[in-house]
Amino acid sequence: MTRRTHSVADSPLGPLTLVADDGVLSGLYMTEQRHRPGESSFGERDPMAFEQVTEQLKAYFEGELTRFDIPLVLTGTPFRQRVWAALQEIPFGSVLSYGQLADRLGQPGASRAVGLANGRNPVGIIVPCHRVVGSDGSLTGYGGGVGRKQYLLNLERGLLSHT
Repeated sequence: MTRRTHSVADSPLGPLTLVADDGVLSGLYMTEQRHRPGESSFGERDPMAFEQVTEQLKAYFEGELTRFDIPLVLTGTPFRQRVWAALQEIPFGSVLSYGQLADRLGQPGASRAVGLANGRNPVGIIVPCHRVVGSDGSLTGYGGGVGRKQYLLNLERGLLSHT
C-alpha cells in the first residue's frame, strides 16, 4: 500500500502543498489551484520528508536553479504523461505555444488536448506547465492563476529582483 505524506512550503507565490507517495514527490499544489485534490487525499503531514524539494524550490525562487533534479511520480493517462514529459524539456526561460508542444509530440492539431493535459499537471513549477502560452504569446490559463504564471515567467526571464 502506498504511503502518502505532505507538507506545506512557503514561497513567493504563497503556500505550496507538497505531496509524496512512498517518499517520492507526486504533487505540488498552490492555494486556490484549479484541479487541486481535496486535503484529505494528501496523507499525514511530514515536513521532514521534503527537504530536497524545499531546498531546490528555494534556490529556484532565488534565481539560482534553472533545472530541478527531483524524482517524481506522475500519475495520469499515457497522453498526459507524454505531455508532462515534454514540458520538462522546455528550457528555463523559454516558452512554447500549445500548438508547438502538440507538434513536438507528433500530434499537430492536438493543442486543445495538450492544454487540457497541461492543466492537469500534478507537480506545478517543477514540471513547468507555466512555460506554455497561447499561439499569440498570451498567458492563456494557468491552474494556479495567470498572475502566478506571469510571476514564474518573469522570474525565469530575470525580470525580478532577488534582494
